[in-house]
Amino acid sequence: MKGHPGSRNPSVFALAGVALLACILAFASPVGAQSAGHKFGRGLADVTTGVLELPGNAMVETEKHGAAAGVPIGIAKGLGMIVSRELVGVYEVVSAPFPVPAGYRPPISPEYPWSYFDRTPRHARGERRSPAPRG
Repeated sequence: MKGHPGSRNPSVFALAGVALLACILAFASPVGAQSAGHKFGRGLADVTTGVLELPGNAMVETEKHGAAAGVPIGIAKGLGMIVSRELVGVYEVVSAPFPVPAGYRPPISPEYPWSYFDRTPRHARGERRSPAPRG
């Protein structure tokens, strides 16, 4: 049996090569630059690990206000940010091929949900906390 009529046509191979090269150039970017692939990965991370907003915000607010006020405030903020993080993640996955916002910048901060845990606590940086009010 004979193969597909165009299977040995050199123009088919040339077209496939050009398409492959276009894909490689579309996703190639300088190290550290924002790109469509980076945006897609960031969106996927937001969708799958958005729940990290809860402990992340609790930790940040506890550093700011102490445990008594920081934990409830952080939990409330975290619950709201889980919804935001998930929706932004879906948006970024769907719109990954398009440079919106300009330069594929992250629309939410921090860029990744686990970035809350990369921070150095204030007391480790040498900053002193004011003592808790007594009363």
